[in-house]
Amino acid sequence: MAEQGTTGTHTPGPASGPSRRGIWIALLGLAVVAGVVIAGIVPRMRTTAALKTETNNLAVPTVSVIRPKRGTPQQEVILPGNIQAFTDSPIYARTNGYLKAWYTDIGAHVKKGQLLAEIDTPEVDQQLQQARADLNTSQANLNLSQITTQRYEALKDTDSVAKQDVDNAAGDFQAKKAMLQSAQHNVQRLEELLSFRKIYAPFDGIITARNTDVGYLIDSGSSTPAKELFHIAAIQRLRVYVNVPQIYSRAAKPGLTADLTLAEFPGRRFQGTLVRTANSIDLASRTLLVEVDVNNPGGELLPGAYTEVHLKIPEGASTFILPVNALVFQSQGLQAAQVDSNNHVVLLPVTPGRDFGTEIEIVAGLTGQENIIINPPDSLISGETVRIVSTGGSQ
Repeated sequence: MAEQGTTGTHTPGPASGPSRRGIWIALLGLAVVAGVVIAGIVPRMRTTAALKTETNNLAVPTVSVIRPKRGTPQQEVILPGNIQAFTDSPIYARTNGYLKAWYTDIGAHVKKGQLLAEIDTPEVDQQLQQARADLNTSQANLNLSQITTQRYEALKDTDSVAKQDVDNAAGDFQAKKAMLQSAQHNVQRLEELLSFRKIYAPFDGIITARNTDVGYLIDSGSSTPAKELFHIAAIQRLRVYVNVPQIYSRAAKPGLTADLTLAEFPGRRFQGTLVRTANSIDLASRTLLVEVDVNNPGGELLPGAYTEVHLKIPEGASTFILPVNALVFQSQGLQAAQVDSNNHVVLLPVTPGRDFGTEIEIVAGLTGQENIIINPPDSLISGETVRIVSTGGSQ
């Protein structure tokens, strides 16, 4: 009975194992889920960041740059020129008649004073004979007048003749004397005119044209229009006339070396010298006319030929050479795109000089230390950031 009446007290023990395991399983599940989530998000975030970086990199233009090449202290300017004979002259007749004979044809080398042709002048011959007869008449009249004057002078003191008759005789003598002088000059004129029937070379040279033949009617060179009989040119030394652009006019001074090149002499140069300038800029072409003389002892160069003249002009200031594809043509004018130390673009205005085809001379706007962009895009602006991918160095 005592055992039944005793009140029993039950003390619970620690939490059971299954409850704790459930908590840990839940926590582990959460950790696994978080890991899976993190494992999926992190790569995606890395991909997004890489894509953003790549996009930013692609947004920055990549360029190649070069350094300007310094121009030579002495530049060679190539200009077209016209070769002319040092002395060039047409030969006309100075008397009328018919061509009797000619002795030289085109291409003949002649010396000064050499006989070129003869003219038959029958009319001039007759005029000369008449003039000589008139001279004889004048001489006879003068002699008679002189005798008469002397007689009147002797009778003047005896009052045998009037003073007026004496004065008349003296005046007639002076008139006859003047007529004699006129007749003498007329004979000399016709003799000189007759001497022109023989045509001589005025200087050493080459006959470049013959415009007459035996039997041709010859008119004197004073007639209009006159026709030249021969054309002669001295080619031992030649003149070359060149129009130098105004930009080089101050440097084109007498004494400069100038070489001539011709298509018919490939690889060969003929040396000449600038001897004189017009000292005046042509208003129409804005050029300075200069003369270059070149020796031609072998006669290889021909007057009238076209040539290229290479003028050695000293540089007045430093110039630089750039490829044509390194220039920017915009409304602001000709520019070159420079990349500064911060990889920013700076558009530099430049002044062009000579055009060499694939390259161009820059006479102002560069110092030679710039990194100039090759093939700059048209959309390039100052201050834009670029990335240099290669450097061509000095071109």
